[in-house]
Amino acid sequence: MFTERTSVGLDVHARSVVAAAIDGVTGELVQVRLTPSHDDIRSWLRRLEGPVAVAYEAGPTGFGLSRALEAVGIRCEVVAPSKLQRPSGDRVKTDAKDAVHLARLLRLDEYVAVSVPTVEQETARDLVRAREDARGDLMRARHRLSKLLLRQGFVYSGGQAWTGAHDAWLRRIGREFGSPVLRTTFESGYDAVLTVQARRDRLDTAITELAATSEFTPLVRRLGCLRGIGTLTGFALAVEIGDWHRFTGNTIGAFVGLVPSESSSGQSRVQGPITKTGNTHVRRLLIEAAWHHRARYVAGKTMRDRWELASPAARARGHAGNQRLHARWNTFRERRKRHVVANVAIARELAGWCWSLAVLEE
Repeated sequence: MFTERTSVGLDVHARSVVAAAIDGVTGELVQVRLTPSHDDIRSWLRRLEGPVAVAYEAGPTGFGLSRALEAVGIRCEVVAPSKLQRPSGDRVKTDAKDAVHLARLLRLDEYVAVSVPTVEQETARDLVRAREDARGDLMRARHRLSKLLLRQGFVYSGGQAWTGAHDAWLRRIGREFGSPVLRTTFESGYDAVLTVQARRDRLDTAITELAATSEFTPLVRRLGCLRGIGTLTGFALAVEIGDWHRFTGNTIGAFVGLVPSESSSGQSRVQGPITKTGNTHVRRLLIEAAWHHRARYVAGKTMRDRWELASPAARARGHAGNQRLHARWNTFRERRKRHVVANVAIARELAGWCWSLAVLEE
């Protein structure tokens, strides 16, 4: 509930900040252009009639401004841009109008705030996203190299690609190119694959070490009680979601965009594909993990080793979740559901089981 006298909206950019302040007593509107310096913004806010509350949209500038204002006792809300209410007939968008709009929504409490992570959480999230970037870069580098070989008539048929045997085959093929130009092209692509792969492996090692000795360690170990969620996936889920208590088992699926879209009016109800809103990285991790529940459920050595690191309550809940998700897969198979559709449904339920383990009281 808004209780302050002055509401301030900030339209924050890398090189400028446009501010609008509304005095709740006099109704006066003050607009000014500031520098992105936190000291400059704090100095201007101190000149306003207090108490003051501030809102700005989440974006590439991060959460440093929010932390700087909270440190001096100024309430600062970081607003989700996708949830902002905007008049459909308003076709003029400027920085000044955006700042005024934020100030008015703040006063009316008509906004959805995002969860501001701590410095440690944001640092860990950046590490996870660096690993995600390396994964994407490696996939593209491998595709470019394999398509180069395909254009030259070389197709690997000795088993699974990108293994030790496949790597030996690549080196042998590289020596067979007669054209120096083509050999140089191949070496460039092969070197790119090795370089990105080494970068990904270094990040994997750093994440594994941090997952074992950080504030996220208990959560990662509880999430590891579910099939398909190893150290890397569990750590990524932990740092990307952050505060799991914001959700329930039903709402977390909507947060990651795994619920069906809907267009209903009157007696008509039409559901479409999943919304694909929210955190794309978490959605991909859950969908990939859901495929592991398709095979027959057997608690093998890897799963038992993970259970040894978790509490008995987490082990029991993880075991129940694994049984339930595999049974759901069998149900979808009997109904002859398309596997990709069934897997998304499993991923949506898997998100709920992850939530139950995340909020589990030890």
